[in-house]
Amino acid sequence: MGFTDLLNEAGGFGRFQMIHVALLSIPGLLMASQNLLNNFTAGVPRHYCNIPNITALAAATNTSVAEHSADSLLPAFIPLENSALSKCTRYVHVQWHLLGGNTSHNEEHTNLTELQTTTCVEGWTYEKTDFLSTIVTEWDLVCNLRPLKQLCQTIYMGGVLTGAILFGGLSDRFGRKAMLLWSYFQLALLGTFTALSPSYLAYSIFRFLTGMAVSGVILNSVSLKVEWIPTKSRTFVGTISSFFFTFGQVILAGVAYSLKDWRQLHVAVCSPFFIIFLYSWWYSESARWLLLVDRPEEALRQLQRVARINGRAEMADKLSLEVLQSHMQKEVRSPRTVHTAYDLLRTPAMRRISMCLLVVWFSTSFAYYGLAMDLQKFGVNIYLMQVIFGAVDIPAKLVVLGMLSFLGRRMTQGLCLLASSSVIFANIFVPNDMQIIRTTLAVLGKGFTSASFTCVYLFTGELYPTIIRQTGMGFSSTMARVGSMAAPAVLILDEVFPALPSVVYGGSALVAGVTAFLLPETHSTPLPDTIQEVEEKWGKSRSCQPLNEAIQSEVVDQAAKEQEVRLTFL
Repeated sequence: MGFTDLLNEAGGFGRFQMIHVALLSIPGLLMASQNLLNNFTAGVPRHYCNIPNITALAAATNTSVAEHSADSLLPAFIPLENSALSKCTRYVHVQWHLLGGNTSHNEEHTNLTELQTTTCVEGWTYEKTDFLSTIVTEWDLVCNLRPLKQLCQTIYMGGVLTGAILFGGLSDRFGRKAMLLWSYFQLALLGTFTALSPSYLAYSIFRFLTGMAVSGVILNSVSLKVEWIPTKSRTFVGTISSFFFTFGQVILAGVAYSLKDWRQLHVAVCSPFFIIFLYSWWYSESARWLLLVDRPEEALRQLQRVARINGRAEMADKLSLEVLQSHMQKEVRSPRTVHTAYDLLRTPAMRRISMCLLVVWFSTSFAYYGLAMDLQKFGVNIYLMQVIFGAVDIPAKLVVLGMLSFLGRRMTQGLCLLASSSVIFANIFVPNDMQIIRTTLAVLGKGFTSASFTCVYLFTGELYPTIIRQTGMGFSSTMARVGSMAAPAVLILDEVFPALPSVVYGGSALVAGVTAFLLPETHSTPLPDTIQEVEEKWGKSRSCQPLNEAIQSEVVDQAAKEQEVRLTFL
């Protein structure tokens, strides 16, 4: 008997769970906007050196070309590179002869000195076909300042990393609902304020703080869903919830195309969280967590509320503290200790789970953002590419739903990563001029990594016990943030060898795919609530090496210490 039995008696997956999951999943429509926003807010339009008053200058200097349009005069001021105007240089001296016709400069008199170039000292002119305004055009993040474009995404992911570490521990201490509400408010307020940024520095600071809030939203949403859902419904709910993120990617393309202004785009994707913050007060705090932090009266009230919403009023009247204690004797009577990240590595089974998950989370995020964060490189309209990259997740997640149900978590996780690795490696051997095939393989790779993300969120929530689930989620997803921060930097390796980034991405996914098979299977098993349960359930699992005598004694010693603490409290 345990909490799962209580949950089933209170209605199982009833009306409360349906509303609860729906309200928790709606913000996922905007989560994709936060993580992939840099593709549009930091888009790089076609640009070249600004030439002030070019028509007037031509009329005053060379009357024979005065009738030319401003655009046709540009080759006399800006050198051509691969049949396009140079993005970062202009001629020191105007080269009228390059326009052809009867000009005052004769080509044979042109020497190297006259063809000397300089930087764009008077700024840049940006085309406004794809973007009206981005942070690139706002603060001229091109040429020598181009690395700052990727840096702001790295700073954002650094905030997500910090949030994963911070909110994971705080949620296990202060509760899932409290931290989720705060994360919603922080995201709404600071995300909207980002649109008012007067400088690149201010923009980066706001994005860092917004990234922290994004972690808080994701981590606490997952735990609140998992901890209120019966065992048999977790796979379906986890996969369906992930579709909100998928649809969010398509919505992002539509919103970005409609606005094309980075300030308006930030307001559009962040301000709705004010509404989400207000309706989220309806959520119920996790009764599992309340029981494990010695707040049984509150847990009882939450369970009674859930039973009534599910139409089980008679069950709500029968629930009492005695019933809770009879169902969860081990958990209610366990010593009230403060758990830290050290507990994720202290015991054998927890240590193996944590180390394997670190590899899986890092590689999944590393490959995912390596493919999804530079859509302009494919040479296709960026808004169409965003729709394609989002749409591919729909069949990928439908397939992973079936795999999770029939093959289990471990097999699904491993196969998704190995398939992603295979596609990335295959792309190495496709010639650059076969752009359609290369783009198709990249889309498939993104689909497999997205499926891996769907699995790992559910898998991690099921592997870690309730008493330290948020700390575990934060600890594991920390490596995902490291992967997302490292992914853009790896693209620089193509200057050394064009295929090197793909080798790194594919190799990482391959290692993670093999590592995933070392994790225990959690399909159709009740959620563990304590570390001791994890050790008892998976300490001798076939997926892990058998515990030797020394390891067994370590677990026994720990149990003895807990018993001693319990006697002290009594």
